[in-house]
Amino acid sequence: MTIKVGDTIPSMKLMMATSEGPKEVSTDELFKGKKVVLFAVPGAFTPTCSMKHLPGFVQNAAAIKAKGVDEIICMAVNDVFVLGAWAKDQHVDGSIVMLADGSAAFTRALGMELDLVARGLGVRSQRFALIAENGKVTHLAVEPPGGFELSRAEAILEKL
Repeated sequence: MTIKVGDTIPSMKLMMATSEGPKEVSTDELFKGKKVVLFAVPGAFTPTCSMKHLPGFVQNAAAIKAKGVDEIICMAVNDVFVLGAWAKDQHVDGSIVMLADGSAAFTRALGMELDLVARGLGVRSQRFALIAENGKVTHLAVEPPGGFELSRAEAILEKL
């Protein structure tokens, strides 16, 4: 079942890429008592994700946070080391929390898995973005396959 507006973010543990290395973090820690923008990409270092999706959020991070957002989270079904390297490559510099869902457990709990096994990529996340307040989803934008209009930073900024 896919998460929807009004639902609560599932309580799970994930890995976060930090400048000091991998850190375990709970979704409760990330979302409780906060206004959060979470966007998910099919994979770090993939074309649209690296050329458009993450860069848009990096460029608009200050404007998004100026709208009362406490955290901007980028999630991918990659390991935490890949997300750490991607953050460095994309000059994230701490403006965005890089959240690794290495086994796609959180992605499955959200109902956002994308089966790319036939393409040799395994199970990934659909491209989507959500806004949550105190752990409750207030906005959800899921892209159709190949889409990149609903979940881009500028579109989310308009919804805040």
